[in-house]
Amino acid sequence: MDSINIADLKDELGTLIDRLEAGEAVQITRNGQPFARVTPEAPPLPRRKPIDVSALEALAKSLPFQEQGAGEFVRMMRDGDRY
Repeated sequence: MDSINIADLKDELGTLIDRLEAGEAVQITRNGQPFARVTPEAPPLPRRKPIDVSALEALAKSLPFQEQGAGEFVRMMRDGDRY
């Protein structure tokens, strides 16, 4: 990450914006000491598909009923992995 002095910031604002558009982060210094970091905005997240509740309910109804409790079921799965 490159740095720019606050005194030069006003004169180089156009250059700073170009660098941000290119995806570069820039550190701003005052008297040689960093005090701020300017970073480009993260790209927006892709839109999620809405959940099809009726399809989810149909899937849940199609699954077999589990007779034993969760602890017993996990123990059975672990014991099956040993052999």
